[in-house]
Amino acid sequence: MDSLQPNSADHAAAFEARQVPDEATGPLAQLRGYWQMTRPSVVALVFFTAVPMMFMVPGGLPPMPIAIGLLAGIAAIAGASSVFNAWIERESDKNMVRTRTRPLPSGLIAPNHALAYAWLLTFVGLAIIGACGQWQGVLAGALTIAFYVFVYTIWLKPRTPLNIVIGGAAGAAPPMIVDAALTGQIGLMSFTLFAIVFLWTPPHFWAISLFRKDDYAAAGFPMLPITHGDEHTRRRITLYALTMAPPSLLPVLTGHLSMGYGGVALAINAWFIWTCWQLERKKTNKAARTVMFGSLIYLHLLFTAMTVDLLF
Repeated sequence: MDSLQPNSADHAAAFEARQVPDEATGPLAQLRGYWQMTRPSVVALVFFTAVPMMFMVPGGLPPMPIAIGLLAGIAAIAGASSVFNAWIERESDKNMVRTRTRPLPSGLIAPNHALAYAWLLTFVGLAIIGACGQWQGVLAGALTIAFYVFVYTIWLKPRTPLNIVIGGAAGAAPPMIVDAALTGQIGLMSFTLFAIVFLWTPPHFWAISLFRKDDYAAAGFPMLPITHGDEHTRRRITLYALTMAPPSLLPVLTGHLSMGYGGVALAINAWFIWTCWQLERKKTNKAARTVMFGSLIYLHLLFTAMTVDLLF
């Protein structure tokens, strides 16, 4: 695939062809646009990784209104982070095939409205966390948004292939927010769940960057395949997959989760490591897509296994 050139005639024609037609800019379309800017699939994943921590805090699961409120607050600040990201990257998104039809680059949502929406979600999310927990949870939530916006989106992403390695800390923060809100501190288990998601993030996004390399190059983002090559990226994906196993098994050693969960976690880790190794062997975009989807399956299965083990 040829690289997309932001100022080329072909790019301009392609972008114009993807502009939102007049009939698709009504109130319902705009409501969908506001919803899409929060990246619901990402919010759902963030929400999902916070659930097991609810059971692991001293005293166990808090009253249901508190638990639901905290999860809603975390979902709101995750959505706020996504909208801030969309607002900051609205111009570069015009240069990527997979992002140019999003609400901001397509013109469906005005930039100033998106920015106001991001701030609204921020204040609502932090207020809910504050109402349901301690001030430490509010601080952890605010720092998470600040880290994602300023450290990852503005500083790291356009400058270094380490962007997703360091930036993954923001997406991994929900267990720590829960712990801080309910206990006033960050303990071993919340750090362990953080570590799982933190180590999971690079393989997931590096797999995407392998089959979207030209897109990232057109937008000017120095993803690992662009700066260090595909082979280096595939090798790093497998290495990170190997590092995910120890933290996923640590809760068994501490007694927070059972041996039954440990057996499931071992099987899930072995399967994902094998999937990543297949990418090294086959070296195809299809294999990279398999790793990307496999990483989503991995995280959902692992955290589901934790939750079921804690429930029963």
